[in-house]
Amino acid sequence: VTITTRLLVSHLSGIRHYEKDITKVKEEKEKANRALKLTKSHQDKEQKEGKGIEKTDCVKQKKEHDSETKSRNSKPGRNDKEFEQEEYYLKEKFESVIESLKIFKNDPLFFKPGDQFLYSTYGFTLLSAVVERASGQKFTDYMLKMFRDLDMLSTVLDDNEAMIYNRARCYIYNKKGRLVNAPYVDNSYKWAGGGFLSSVGDLLKFGNALLYSYQAGHFKNRNAKLLPGYLKADTVAMMWTPVPRTEVSWDRDGKYAMAWAVVEKKQQYGCCRQQRHYASHTGGAVGASSVLLILPEELDPGALAAWPVAPPRGVIVTIVCNMQSVALNSTALKIAREFEKEKRAQ
Repeated sequence: VTITTRLLVSHLSGIRHYEKDITKVKEEKEKANRALKLTKSHQDKEQKEGKGIEKTDCVKQKKEHDSETKSRNSKPGRNDKEFEQEEYYLKEKFESVIESLKIFKNDPLFFKPGDQFLYSTYGFTLLSAVVERASGQKFTDYMLKMFRDLDMLSTVLDDNEAMIYNRARCYIYNKKGRLVNAPYVDNSYKWAGGGFLSSVGDLLKFGNALLYSYQAGHFKNRNAKLLPGYLKADTVAMMWTPVPRTEVSWDRDGKYAMAWAVVEKKQQYGCCRQQRHYASHTGGAVGASSVLLILPEELDPGALAAWPVAPPRGVIVTIVCNMQSVALNSTALKIAREFEKEKRAQ
């Protein structure tokens, strides 16, 4: 078989994630698909039976209230099967990304590359090895230079031995439901898939750089005052284009693109539910959770020629918390929409 870098960045490679048993992976996917079908069927039924916008709003508010109440009354990380996988807790230090390939390089593929979607941290470990060979530099050196270019000076390797200013302590709930310190792990086996430490400020810079690159080509460059984006606009557009046969666990309306989850703009019925175009990605590690969400502004073609209107135009939300298994994407999306409403009101 052939595995391309495009398959790797869209998690279509067939390389396993932390679970080594393909039977268990299939069972979990079937459960998730059944639950998704039931949810969609219930939503369609409600939509057809709805007799007025007041009823729809009331149902929506009740659902949101019930969801938030459930979230407040439950403790994160207590029933998360994902973090039961042993390989989350590796303590071995790997000197290079090539060396870390030994963890999975002899394991069989779960499916023919391109046929199915399976989120795989190890797919990104292989991708980091490709970057290392193509660039002729250590992957970590290559990334740290890129972070410097982006002015992300607080983004560093999650190196246990290094003295890192303001590094946060991480926490989990144990089996008894008590808050305890997260166990010691060494993330050198997965730099690309979860081995960096960052801050809210740095992630906002990263989001702004991507949004600027995405929109810069749409604005008229008067007197050469508009600098080019860090990436070409077409490159970001390609990164944010949904890929067939993919799925997203944190938003069922989304598809996976190239290392990003994307929800496309969509509205089927007048005065009904709207999907806004946005790109996001969540992060989960032992003792930590995060999200970065980018909600581009729907640009008015007439305003593009007006100066000083310039990119980036939109809302960027990032949340970083030192707690394991906290679902953050829906919260980030609600925050982004509130800021967008406020901006429109002005």
